[in-house]
Amino acid sequence: MKTATGNGRRPFWLPASNYYVLAFAISTAFFFLVWGILHDGGEEMPWATAGVSASFILIASVVLRELILRRANRNIRLQQRPLIPGVHRQSSDHQNPEKLTLERNAAILTEIQKKSDAANVLNRLSAGHREVFELCGEYMCRNEAELKTITPGSPRLAALLRGRSAVAEFHRYHLLKWAQLEVQVLTNQARELEDPEDQKKSAKAALGVIDTALRSYPTEESLIESQELLRDMVVSISVSHWVGQAERAAYEGNYAVARELYRDALFHLGRDNVQSEARELAANRIKAELERIRGGENNR
Repeated sequence: MKTATGNGRRPFWLPASNYYVLAFAISTAFFFLVWGILHDGGEEMPWATAGVSASFILIASVVLRELILRRANRNIRLQQRPLIPGVHRQSSDHQNPEKLTLERNAAILTEIQKKSDAANVLNRLSAGHREVFELCGEYMCRNEAELKTITPGSPRLAALLRGRSAVAEFHRYHLLKWAQLEVQVLTNQARELEDPEDQKKSAKAALGVIDTALRSYPTEESLIESQELLRDMVVSISVSHWVGQAERAAYEGNYAVARELYRDALFHLGRDNVQSEARELAANRIKAELERIRGGENNR
């Protein structure tokens, strides 16, 4: 692992795919080492501790690479205009260092392919997928700007069009994969938390991930479905909390408080004018409880 110096060399001499494979191999070896030590020591579940330790090593290696990359890239930007990693300035391009020559365009596409392969090696880590789709976004913006100025007879035209098509596929795949992994982690976290406010915070964070992806692919059916489910989840967390408080108040005989809490829950269910079977069932249940409280008060 080698950081970039003032001449703009790449932050890492080791390709990303090789680095991730090496990190995985080290974490696997560490797992068996820890497992062997704990097993010999009579530990009841040595595999659990070994697994956690190996996972920490793997995650730490990814985070370490990301931190060093960012620091090295910041140093490069202080000395020259930012270029996509893997593309070096050529002496013939001094007059227009941002021009996408055939060589520079090919180098960028090769770099994106390498990072895509590396992200797929550790497929369950969202950070690698995010790095790829952000890199693709930078290239697509640069490609679009270049196509606006290129002459119809330029030999670069076909190469840039092919590059735009290929990178668009990378961008879509890795952005959707990143969104899927992030939403999965955040929704699981929301289900495991006990405090309703913490649950809503995690669910809203997952909804924010979907909103980010929808800005690029507003008609993607899977994203739209996930957005609807997450909105229902956020509402359900609040409604469940109020219903629980209302049931407790009714049980204690505080019917006025229970009635207000049920009404708050009912209002929240219909506030965003979204219709779903789950919301309708919840609303009917709340209305039935309100009727029960009203009947109980009349019989007192």
